[in-house]
Amino acid sequence: MRIAVTGSIATDHLMTFEGRFAEQLIADQLEQVSLSFLVDELEVRRGGVAANICFGMGRLGLSPHLVGAVGADFDEYRAWLERHGVDTSAVHVSELRHTARFVCTTDRDHNQIASFYAGAMAEARNIELAPLSERVGGLDLVLVGADDPEGMLRHSDECRDRGLPFAADPSQQLARMEGPEVRRLIEGATYLFTNEYEKALAEQKTGWSEDEILERVGTRITTLGAKGVRIDRRDQPPLDVPAAAVGAKVDPTGVGDAFRAGFLAGLAWGLSLERCAQVGNAVAVHSLEVNGPQEYHLTGATLLEKVTRSYGEDAARDVAEHVA
Repeated sequence: MRIAVTGSIATDHLMTFEGRFAEQLIADQLEQVSLSFLVDELEVRRGGVAANICFGMGRLGLSPHLVGAVGADFDEYRAWLERHGVDTSAVHVSELRHTARFVCTTDRDHNQIASFYAGAMAEARNIELAPLSERVGGLDLVLVGADDPEGMLRHSDECRDRGLPFAADPSQQLARMEGPEVRRLIEGATYLFTNEYEKALAEQKTGWSEDEILERVGTRITTLGAKGVRIDRRDQPPLDVPAAAVGAKVDPTGVGDAFRAGFLAGLAWGLSLERCAQVGNAVAVHSLEVNGPQEYHLTGATLLEKVTRSYGEDAARDVAEHVA
């Protein structure tokens, strides 16, 4: 399958301040704050939902097409993704803005001061999918992930207009989109990805019931955290897939993206929806057990070990023929 993943591409700059913010703030001087903190640690993590998903797919031997907007500072990140099997040729490079980034300082009491710079992400609305589709001989699936909202709507509109199957995955952008925008985003999607909270929010914002949404999308995948995944299809009983076995829970950042990477890999391999969800859960556990959404070590052997331990030998045999 030729799969394109649209969405955010960003870096997180995470710093640690060993003191307490509260000790630096003077109650009657808050109107004129000018403070500088000497930090002890700096972590730069690669992220963004589209980049995270593509990274996981690349680790599984696929060659996903990343679609998003970045700045001229993207070169090092691009090289990282390409080394891990991601096609970045459709990434738009802004001439004016830097790549999106999240900058956060945490003190010893776990209080945080943070800023998010959207930057080049706003230019995702200028990206057309047709040139990529024509260049690679057509797209079998486009995942429309969290990004500039106008860009998300443009991508889903273009998929409908061109007859390209697409998966709607609004994620955190669901909260800032209005009902007509959410309806426009998900109408006609082959797959709709949400977590449990986003599922209820989508129903509230669209004004559509669960059944009415299923009349408009092919398959609805709802991640349930430690409870696993629920898959709903029109006129069929729901499919519940338990979560994969996990060791140490270290960092939940990017776990949902890792699930999507595994699920899409399963689709590309022609597996059943149950197996797709199991692969997704197994990849998600890889991410959960480390710090950072692209810091996990994923190979065919580690995937099969987690699938076997979580879902048994039959599931592992179905997956084994697709991984090295």
